[in-house]
Amino acid sequence: MAMGLQKVLLYYGFTPLEDPIAVQLWQKTLCESLNLKGRILISKQGINGTVGGDIDDLRKYVKYTKKYPAFKRIAFKWSSGTGDEFPRLRIVVKDELVAFDNPAELQVNDKGVIGGGVHLRPEQVNELVKERGDDVVFFDGRNAFEAKIGKFKNAVVPDVNTSRDFVREIESGKYDHLKEKPVVTYCTGGIRCEILSVVMKNRGFKEVYQIDGGIVKYGEKFADDGLWEGSLYTFDSRMAIDFSSKTKVIGECEICSAPSKIFRNCRTKTCHELILLCDGCNELDANKKCTHDQSRLHDSEMVG
Repeated sequence: MAMGLQKVLLYYGFTPLEDPIAVQLWQKTLCESLNLKGRILISKQGINGTVGGDIDDLRKYVKYTKKYPAFKRIAFKWSSGTGDEFPRLRIVVKDELVAFDNPAELQVNDKGVIGGGVHLRPEQVNELVKERGDDVVFFDGRNAFEAKIGKFKNAVVPDVNTSRDFVREIESGKYDHLKEKPVVTYCTGGIRCEILSVVMKNRGFKEVYQIDGGIVKYGEKFADDGLWEGSLYTFDSRMAIDFSSKTKVIGECEICSAPSKIFRNCRTKTCHELILLCDGCNELDANKKCTHDQSRLHDSEMVG
């Protein structure tokens, strides 16, 4: 049987869920019936997923998922796929949709997160920068390694390896000088900024925004003609996606500094860190190309 057009869906929805286990079983049955693969996280705070498959099956998935009253407001983001993005289907229940290690701080209702940043559509982001100029601060809500291949121009990139580091980082005092400035948080699909903006506002940041739909929606709107530069890291086999044929390669090989946007998994015995390598250096023996002292845990279950 011929494979149809393949796509990937990225989505999240913050909403109170009385029985996450029941939602997990329903989603598992639905995805399996449609031959979908990917990762879906469910908690009492809502749902966060990335799934891939045939476009017709994904359309059915969107239709049936939105029929569930709690998920009717979810905005699904589409991107190109090959059918090989995910090795299997994995649906798990967690205490948090994003592991900030502060589940009690995040409060949600049927309209979403309570007390988060102001949502800006991509065009509103550009309007804010046009109006406020260099006073606007872009604040990366992802793991620092993701910014190596793509980020907003002149963005602040916090020193974090996982989302668990953000509370400590914000409370460190490093960014206190930004508390009176307009701060635009951003991440892949928007979900991490839902929590990050709450964390920042609760710690004294006065004017906090987040990009509605994240980098994905901004890239769809402006491609490489806006304020974003480089490629977008993805937590699947694609590793990175570009928004146009003229995407600038801003990443550098960690061995020779040649331009690169491809992360590889270090295969040395003591390190499985992602490492940014050019094709030439990737051919080196494993023990000659490792640039890390020890393995560190990335948010491998993050999908947005």
